[in-house]
Amino acid sequence: MLPTTSSSSSTSQSSSKKFVLVSSLVFLWYSSNIGVLLLNKFLLSNYGFRFPIFLTMCHMSASGILSYISIVFLKVVPFQKIKSRSQFLRIATLSVVFCGSVVGGNISLRFLPVSFNQAIGATTPFFTALFAYMITFKREAWITYGALVPVVTGVVIASGGEPSFQLYGFIMCISATAARAFKSVLQGILLSSEGEKLSSMNLLLYMSPMAVVFLLPTALVMEPDVVDATIALGLKHKFMWLLLSVNSTMAYAANLTNFLVTKHTSALTLQVLGNAKGAVAVVISILIFRNPVTPLGIAGYSLTVMGVVAYGEAKRRYK
Repeated sequence: MLPTTSSSSSTSQSSSKKFVLVSSLVFLWYSSNIGVLLLNKFLLSNYGFRFPIFLTMCHMSASGILSYISIVFLKVVPFQKIKSRSQFLRIATLSVVFCGSVVGGNISLRFLPVSFNQAIGATTPFFTALFAYMITFKREAWITYGALVPVVTGVVIASGGEPSFQLYGFIMCISATAARAFKSVLQGILLSSEGEKLSSMNLLLYMSPMAVVFLLPTALVMEPDVVDATIALGLKHKFMWLLLSVNSTMAYAANLTNFLVTKHTSALTLQVLGNAKGAVAVVISILIFRNPVTPLGIAGYSLTVMGVVAYGEAKRRYK
């Protein structure tokens, strides 16, 4: 009987350790993801740092450096090399699309409250299904597509009930959401062969410097006063450089913790946690920035989230 008791105790301890590990990773994922979102909003809208392209370049620079440290020195994941010129070009294409999604999202934060930004971002499954059908002709069950109706309807309702609605910010946010979905579909196509598959962390390692190469000249052309204005803000506000550094580090941490949570949980758990994360971000942003919300806006966002949950469940059942 003693070996059985010992084995049971060992299993219980192992389960407890896993629970603590997963809970810690989820907490760090939520903190970094919501933190970078709120800091982006603060820097771009409240702090006077009106350079979303340069801010994205800072994020990509930090991601490149920290990815290299995490993979090469800390061995978070095995290092994977680029094996061909065609694979390099595919990763570069993904990098440009990824840049577009991040820049568009950051631009939208200048004009829209975080709560409305998150409501629009929740429509990612709609655009993913749309691009998957248009590019790969991949079809889902009719009930799966039916679940997307409340996703879109909710955003339409939320838009009508949003006191801070701004058309340009709305267009940029929709564009960023579409680009994010397009990138995920494109990634599945371009890196689908076994020999060219990369882990998300290795993909970020290669995409980040490519993004910097693309974003640096873009920022200098489209945000010509970025250098002078950044130096002036740095001299005026002594915590400017610290905020920028923390913000960029958190952008990488959001990617790293997302990868680790994915590794230690199931796809269904990740989906549920992702939906909850958006709701938590909305509540925290409203408490911090005090942006006005209406019952109609809350109803619209709630409908969108319920639609996303229904879509995920339908997709899982009718694969």
